[in-house]
Amino acid sequence: MSQVGFGIVGCGMIANFHAEAIKRIKGTKLVACFDNIPASADAFAAANPGVTAYHDLDKMLADPNLSIVTICTPSGAHMEPAVKAAQAKKHVVVEKPMEITLKRCDAILDACRKNGVMLCPIFQSRFSPANIALKEAITDGRFGKLVLGDTFVKWWRTQAYYDGPQPKGTKTPVKTGWRGTWNLDGGGAYMNQAIHNVDLLYWLMGDVVEVNAVTATLAHERIEVEDIGVAAIKFKNGAVGTITASTAIWPGLLKKTEVHGTTGSAIVEQDEVLLWQFEKPKPKDRAIVDKLMNLEEGSGGASDPKAISYVGHMEQLKDFVKAIQLGKKPRITGDEGRKAVEIVLAIYQSAWTGKRVTLPLEKDPKRPAGV
Repeated sequence: MSQVGFGIVGCGMIANFHAEAIKRIKGTKLVACFDNIPASADAFAAANPGVTAYHDLDKMLADPNLSIVTICTPSGAHMEPAVKAAQAKKHVVVEKPMEITLKRCDAILDACRKNGVMLCPIFQSRFSPANIALKEAITDGRFGKLVLGDTFVKWWRTQAYYDGPQPKGTKTPVKTGWRGTWNLDGGGAYMNQAIHNVDLLYWLMGDVVEVNAVTATLAHERIEVEDIGVAAIKFKNGAVGTITASTAIWPGLLKKTEVHGTTGSAIVEQDEVLLWQFEKPKPKDRAIVDKLMNLEEGSGGASDPKAISYVGHMEQLKDFVKAIQLGKKPRITGDEGRKAVEIVLAIYQSAWTGKRVTLPLEKDPKRPAGV
């Protein structure tokens, strides 16, 4: 069987994690890259031997060795290359968030459906052994009636992270980067950082039917978006919960998810189980505790966005390749990628209006003037 060829669009920081993941998946090969800044594509190709740097996206998409295209551009610039890739009959992987509006998410979904290609939104947290164990315990009914689901992303990002590269000789900081803008970041701590946990909580607890949120910008200058927020959530099954998101909390704490029910409670911090307790213990509980408690973990990106592992990406991309080869759905579908964006947008609408918002949303919320 010939190798499955990957191409990457957008050669910034996150592209490096995709490249590392692809290198470690048997039967796959990174063959091409493209960036709107030609020098970035050239540098990325130089750092990854065997990769051809393209300065024209259409030419890259015409490469016969290319089967899957991974979109690693800024969040609000995912749609255009994703749609082009689908039209070129390439399967599509899109970094989180899938896009920053429902309309743009739908354009990607429609293009993939019309052209018969598969779509994979990146949510690698679902592939963590601790989160998989948590999902299985919920599916097995071990929590009894679910009553509360909370997730916390209390991270730290420097002002320089948002400002971007500074022009030579600049004495007073200026904003040059795309992060922290509505047009390209699509939001702040919720849309960029906490969307992984938004997806995780909805995957664990079920559909969200109502949100009530407050957001603020407290620790950063020159950004348009929130760096802290708290959202109260109501789920379709009647359970309630919270989603806390921030990039304003020093020094940056590990992300955490809690699930509580009438017969069990569990807490996962990053990829480590902190609490695993059920009214009716089972023999496999001991194996879970022994394997997933007291791990030596890194920061998980809590204060440094580069301090994440490629392993989650590797597991998700491996699943996607297998789904393509077998003609089956991947474990995470494009519709689920859209769902996470919808929940975040509902949080923003609630924060903007000061009112509870019900889901599903009928359309993209309109951002008030001055926000």
